[in-house]
Amino acid sequence: MLKKWVLKAIVQKTISFLPYSQQLNYLFQKYVTKGVHLSDDYFSDRLLHAKEHIAAYQQQAGSIGGKTTLELGTGWYPVVPIALFLSGADRIYTTDISRLSHAGHLTTTIRQFLEYAGSGQLENYVQALPERLALLREIAATADQLSFETMLKKLKMHYLVQDARQLSLPDASVDLVHSNNTFEHVYPVILKALLFEFKRIAVSGGVLSHFIDMSDHFAHFDRTITIYNYLRFSDRAWVWIDNSIQPQNRFRLSEYRKLYAELGIPITDLSFRPGDLEVLGSVGLHRKYRTYDQSDLAVSHCLVVSRV
Repeated sequence: MLKKWVLKAIVQKTISFLPYSQQLNYLFQKYVTKGVHLSDDYFSDRLLHAKEHIAAYQQQAGSIGGKTTLELGTGWYPVVPIALFLSGADRIYTTDISRLSHAGHLTTTIRQFLEYAGSGQLENYVQALPERLALLREIAATADQLSFETMLKKLKMHYLVQDARQLSLPDASVDLVHSNNTFEHVYPVILKALLFEFKRIAVSGGVLSHFIDMSDHFAHFDRTITIYNYLRFSDRAWVWIDNSIQPQNRFRLSEYRKLYAELGIPITDLSFRPGDLEVLGSVGLHRKYRTYDQSDLAVSHCLVVSRV
């Protein structure tokens, strides 16, 4: 019997060749893998990301109040942009190559924020301005009467559906550029262009803050494999397994550091999870990865912060 991750890989690979592949993948995730529901785990994880992005900006440049921010990879639920709104950011951009979010998802996200605020959990992540929290309550109360665009405007948010390598933003116009487990889905040649564009739009002294999940994402769905499973395959084999809907570049921390160095982007703060060398040792690594430093291979997640 095929493993769950193999079945998912086959389905997503097939979907990637079809028209409206993103919409079909959404339905697959919603009704089969159950991966599009705004779970408490996902919500709290994104709130933690927001907390870390804000802390990174404060440490490097000062208060986020009144600043302009850009998120790469909106996804279905704009948790981090709303957290930045509550924290005082004044112009909040979020961008995706495809339109994934809509009024229903935005309303769901707002109501989850209000639930956390009511239970006292929100203050563990962000210090919400009282007037902005009140506006969030107002939007939630009238959500069925408001368009997606109207809600975004009230939240000082601008949803850009465009190629982030060529953003419709002027030079030196953004104070904080951030992403949340997005870089690992971007192939190196595109990632290089994205970082170059981020340098262009960032103000002098601006901050880039990027969470990267370097684990095999199929392991999130299939617990029978390890987070290092995809390191068993050659590049040629991985091309057949990987898909354009949720690609995985398999970059390790040393490769991200090298890319930053090539582009002249300083890494001013770096934190990471070291991973598990014992689990890594249980995986039959492809010979490509046997030449890597084992500690570098084992790193599973990181936060890379740059002041540019």
